Amino acid sequence: TSLARARTLTRRTAVGMAENDQGVAYTIVRTTKEWQQLLTPQEFDILRNKGTEYPGTGEYDKFYPKEGHFACAGCAQPLYSAASKFDSGCGWPAFDKIVDGAVVTQTDHSMGMARVEILCASCGGHLGHVFEGEGFTPTMERHCVNSASVKYVDGALPEAVSEGKVLPPFKPPIQKVGNILNNLFKGDGKGDGK
Repeated sequence: TSLARARTLTRRTAVGMAENDQGVAYTIVRTTKEWQQLLTPQEFDILRNKGTEYPGTGEYDKFYPKEGHFACAGCAQPLYSAASKFDSGCGWPAFDKIVDGAVVTQTDHSMGMARVEILCASCGGHLGHVFEGEGFTPTMERHCVNSASVKYVDGALPEAVSEGKVLPPFKPPIQKVGNILNNLFKGDGKGDGK
């Protein structure tokens, strides 16, 4: 079982098969040694080992260009427009839209909880995590991205590129009227909390 999973992961890595929830095959596949030669130590730790930079320390945390875009530091795939970047106060660059098809997700069960990891759709590089429903933006998405996983490009996105969301449409949790009333009246129907 664990040996079979290890073999499957090795095979997938060898042929660029997907390790993401969408089943997207990565088009850019390199060996660990090739990635180490291409990336800085910090970029390698974040993009290839799923590391995280300390909050508030990233080059792009407080950088808000009027134009341009952010591309994957590993493969130069355009990921986010400068216009999609906003200040969420979280200590990492935040974006509310992606270049369509440029980012994929993977369910991340590390740290004792389920989170949604975001990855470059071309090389599988770890970007960070996406959070939903916080109300910061009309898209209801906050892409919390490590600065070291992206590079700023002072130029427009390629022509005919559109932007969108990576997650399915957000549906806020719905409480049944009975549950709401029960919570309000503490179950006795009188409203006095007794």
